[in-house]
Amino acid sequence: MHILMIAPEPFFEPRGTAFSEYHRIRALIDLGHTVDLVTYPFGQDRPMAGLRVFRCMRPPFIRKIGIGPSFAKIPLDISLAVTAFARALRGRYDAVHSHEEGIAIGIVLAGLLRVPHLYDMHSSLPQQLTNFAFTRSRSVRWMFEVLERFVIRHSRVVIVICPELQTTVQGIDSGVPCVLIENAPGSSPESTENPGSSGIPGPTGSPQQGTTDSLRASLGVTPGQPVVLYTGTFEPYQGLDLLLDAFVHVARSRRDARLVLAGGNPDQIAALRSEAASRGIADAVVFAGQRPSEEIPLYLRMATALVSPRRTGTNTPLKIYQYLRSGTPIVATRLLTHTQVLSDDTAILTPATPEGFAEGILSAIGDSTRASAVAARARHLADTKYSYEAYLARTREACAHLAVPQVARQMPA
Repeated sequence: MHILMIAPEPFFEPRGTAFSEYHRIRALIDLGHTVDLVTYPFGQDRPMAGLRVFRCMRPPFIRKIGIGPSFAKIPLDISLAVTAFARALRGRYDAVHSHEEGIAIGIVLAGLLRVPHLYDMHSSLPQQLTNFAFTRSRSVRWMFEVLERFVIRHSRVVIVICPELQTTVQGIDSGVPCVLIENAPGSSPESTENPGSSGIPGPTGSPQQGTTDSLRASLGVTPGQPVVLYTGTFEPYQGLDLLLDAFVHVARSRRDARLVLAGGNPDQIAALRSEAASRGIADAVVFAGQRPSEEIPLYLRMATALVSPRRTGTNTPLKIYQYLRSGTPIVATRLLTHTQVLSDDTAILTPATPEGFAEGILSAIGDSTRASAVAARARHLADTKYSYEAYLARTREACAHLAVPQVARQMPA
């Protein structure tokens, strides 16, 4: 098939949805399809045979876009819609594949072109408004709920990234085919040689070379010091306040332990550095800044423990799939956002409290027998359930629904 894909994100930037889009495109191409991607005017090029990228025009005064809902997305999405409609008029497409709020554009284009629509559901749009504290307006939330229900009911197939979203889709319309494809970023051939790799090639197309000792030295950490590593964005929903509060307790028991935070923009880093100082742990916290994705596997191997301290949400963090492949023990809060993938066999799960999370970290860095066993079972889970073959099989299943004529059915009230 020749697929028109609509992605209202910077492509490519190291953020969750962009990683997911990259892997989806890669799998589609490996299955023999071609993709025309309509996306924002920001991001790095990632050339792939079978992919053409069409960037919308940049509205005046907008030079970057943050994660989550924002007013800056309104003019960007209008520009995106113009570009998508222009592509639809010029190309011949067999399907439309939409991400996030791009579904509002994609469902209209699919109807005009009389081709099937695939909704790639990374999160519930109404829930995003709450998670990012974008608005408290019931009317706005109702509009997004209506849009989400309409698109799900009029899509040929919906891809979801976690079981909770699968439940959401089935609750709206159980007759819509729904394929669960976890956002396992290591689900690509590159990652088999580089455990924990995101599978995104760097500018040279090869992973960053180096040793864990040299990385520790660059961070001011000695070979024998325990390193607790967090990777990802510094958005409030990630629970970094919980992590800092927990590390106060960790530092009291293990003065040699270091918390390394890889991610965040300069303003976020400055704010978190100030919070660490106010808690009296400034010397124990190392800020690595945003790292190229090809460096992350080395960071994961360097660490003694990997942490995901989320307090809220239901979507599984993308980092969890990287963590599973790393061979390093995971400490995560015992919440649905993690337990959809992790269990007590594959991670050290804790209450979402500073004391509970600290206890989990201390176990990961102090009990080598438990830590090694948990990490080994996590790696086995990644190698079996989240292999690239499984990822391709589920992508093939979703595409098969696009090739089957839609059966007329009565829409629920």
